[in-house]
Amino acid sequence: MSILSKNRFTITSALPYANGPLHIGHLAGAYVPADIFVRFLRLNQKDVVFVCGSDEHGAAITIKAKKEGVTPREIIDKYNQQIKESFAQFGIGFDIYHRTSEKVHHELSQEFFMNLYEKGEFIEKFSEQYYDEEYHQFLADRYIVGTCPHCHNEGAYGDQCEKCGTSLNPTDLINPKSTLSGKTPVLRETKHWYLPLDKYQPWLEKWLIEGKKGVLKPNVLGQCQSWLKSGLQPRSMTRDLDWGVDVPLEEAKGKKLYVWLDAPIGYISATKQWALDHDQDWEKYWKKQANPGDDSTLIHFIGKDNIVFHCITFPAILHAHGEYILPENVPANEFLNLEGDKLSTSRNHAVWLHEYLLEFPDKQDELRYVLTSILPETSDSEFTWKDFQARVNNELVAILGNFVNRVMVLSHKYFEGLVSLGEALSDSDQVVLDELASYPQLINQSIAQYRFREALSHFMNAARLGNKYLADEEPWKVFKENPERVKTVLYVASQIVANLAVLAQPFLPKTAGKLFAMLDLAPQDWAYAGQQNLIVAGHVLGKAQLLFEKISDEQVDFQLQKLQEAKTKNAAAAVQVEPSKANISYDDFLKMDIRVGTILEAEKVAKTKKLLKLKIDTGIDQRTVVSGIAEFFNPEDILGKQVSILVNLEPRVIKGIASQGMILMAEDSDGRLDFVNPTSTIKTGSSVR
Repeated sequence: MSILSKNRFTITSALPYANGPLHIGHLAGAYVPADIFVRFLRLNQKDVVFVCGSDEHGAAITIKAKKEGVTPREIIDKYNQQIKESFAQFGIGFDIYHRTSEKVHHELSQEFFMNLYEKGEFIEKFSEQYYDEEYHQFLADRYIVGTCPHCHNEGAYGDQCEKCGTSLNPTDLINPKSTLSGKTPVLRETKHWYLPLDKYQPWLEKWLIEGKKGVLKPNVLGQCQSWLKSGLQPRSMTRDLDWGVDVPLEEAKGKKLYVWLDAPIGYISATKQWALDHDQDWEKYWKKQANPGDDSTLIHFIGKDNIVFHCITFPAILHAHGEYILPENVPANEFLNLEGDKLSTSRNHAVWLHEYLLEFPDKQDELRYVLTSILPETSDSEFTWKDFQARVNNELVAILGNFVNRVMVLSHKYFEGLVSLGEALSDSDQVVLDELASYPQLINQSIAQYRFREALSHFMNAARLGNKYLADEEPWKVFKENPERVKTVLYVASQIVANLAVLAQPFLPKTAGKLFAMLDLAPQDWAYAGQQNLIVAGHVLGKAQLLFEKISDEQVDFQLQKLQEAKTKNAAAAVQVEPSKANISYDDFLKMDIRVGTILEAEKVAKTKKLLKLKIDTGIDQRTVVSGIAEFFNPEDILGKQVSILVNLEPRVIKGIASQGMILMAEDSDGRLDFVNPTSTIKTGSSVR
C-alpha cells in the first residue's frame, strides 16, 4: 500500500545539537529529504505536522561549554538562534522549530519517566560508572572515548562507535579516556534507573524485523538486525550530570534524564507547543486513536548515527508507555563526505550553511539540487565543489534554465507572451504531452519509497523532454514560413514549463515560485501535475527572468582555498611546538644533575591555585620542591609516583617555602602538563642522561 493512502502525518527531522552551526552533512542526512517529503505531502493535500528543534541537553553541549568557559545556556542560546535562522533562510518548512530546554519539554519528559516508573518498567541498580577524578564528576557516555572493541576505531564514544555503528556501553571501550581531562577515568559506584531493552527484544524482533521487512531501507534494517543479533542490554535512562531534565524522584536529586530518553520526546513536546500556539490537538498526531484508521503516520528522518535510538530505544519507550503510535518508517541516510575526507566540525572541514548563504546569496535551490542529487541514501556519498559547479552549470543552467528561458524569450519575441493554439496538435506534439503526463506518477512512486535522488532525476528528465522538443521542432527556423505552427509549439512548450513549476515544488521551492511568477500562474497542487492545459489559450505570460547563474571558477577556487587553509591550520596545530632554543655545549648539559625521584608527600599551597608542596626522595636526600601542577593533579593521586627532578638547581623561596629543585614536566600546546618519568619502576636516585 502506498504511503499516499494515509491522510495524517507526523514528520520529524533529527534534532541538531545546539553546540555549533549546520553543515551540508546535516542537510543531506535528514533535513533536505524530510523537507522534500513534507512539501510533497502538502501538495497532495495531506494533514501534516513537521517538527524539529534544538537538542540542548546532549553531552556535546556541556563539553563545549566547559572548553569555552561559559554556561550551557550561553552555548545553546547562541546556536539555537543561528540554526533556526539558517533553516528559515534555506527554506526548510518546519511548522515549529522548538527547544528541549523549554518548560513544556521538561514537563513532558518527566511525565514519560514517571509513567514508566509507576508501571515498574525500570530496573533500579547500583553500578560502577566512569568518574573523572580531576574534574570530580561522573562521565556521561559522550564524555568518554576509546577504542571500539569491534572495529578498533580509536575515536569511539561511550555510547556508540560512529565508524561501525555499534551501540556500546562505556565499559566496552578499550583504553577509555575522559574527554574533559584526557586521563583514564576510574570506576565508582552510583545508582541509576535502567530501561530493560532485553525485555522488549522479542517484541522488537516481531515489530521491527518481521513487521518492517520490505518497509525499512536495507541499510536501516541491517543495522537493526545486527544490534538485535548481538542481544540487547538494559540501558540507563538517567545520568549523573549538572545539565538536563531533572529526574522527578526525591531520591534522584542531582541526576538528569539520559538525553536519549528526553531528546526524542522533544518531537512530541514541539508538537504540543505548536498545538498550543495554533489551537490544535497535538494528541491526534502522536497518540493512538479510538479508531486505528485515524492514527497519524509517524516518520523519522535522520542520519545513520541515530538509527539505533529511533528504531530501538525510542520505540521501546513508546511501547512501554502504551498510549503513543510507533514510527511507520525511519528513512535514515548514510554519511556525506567532503572533498575526499570525512566531514569534521572539530577540524573545520565542512561547508557551513550560514557561510554558504552569505557567499552564495539566493542560491538555496542550487545547493538543494546538488545535495538531493547525491544524497547518501544507501551508502556514503561525496560532495565536491567541482561537482557542485558542474551540476549547477550543466544541469540547472544548461537544461532546466535554458529550456525555460528559450520558451519565455521566444513567446515574447514572436507573440508578446500570448499563449495560443495555432495549428492542431501533431502526433509528435501529443507524444510529448503524453510522456510529460507520466512524470508525476514516476515521481510519486520514487518519493513514496524515499528514493529522492531518483525522483529528482525524473523531474530533470521532464526538463530534458522540453529541451529535446524545442531542438526537434526548431521554432526559430519555422516562424517565417509557418507562424501558426510556432504558436502550437510554444503552446506545448509552455505546458511543459507549467508542469515543471508544479513538479519543482518539493525539490526547488524558490525556483518553483519564480516559474509560477514568470508564467503569471497561481501555484498548483500535485493533482494538476501532468495536465496538458495548465495554461489556457489566450493567457499572457509574465516577464522572463533567468532562473540560475553559472558558478564561476573563482567561486570554486575560493571554497577550495578555505578548506585548504583549515587543513593547513589543523596540521600546524597538530605539530605545534616551541622553536628550538640556542645551542648549548655538551659541558653545559653535563652541569645539570637530573635524577629519578619519588614523591613521598604532597599538599596544596595555601591561597594558591597552581602550587603543590612536594616532599621528594632524590636518592641523595629528601627535599622540598614547590611545583605549579595543582591544576592537573590531586595531591593524593601522585603519592609514590616517580618523577624526573633537577637536583642541582639553586634553591629559591616560593610563597615562603624554600624550594630545592625542579620537577621536569611535559607541556602540550593547550598548556596541559604531564610528568616526564620512567615507563617502569627504577631505583630512586638513578641519573637521567
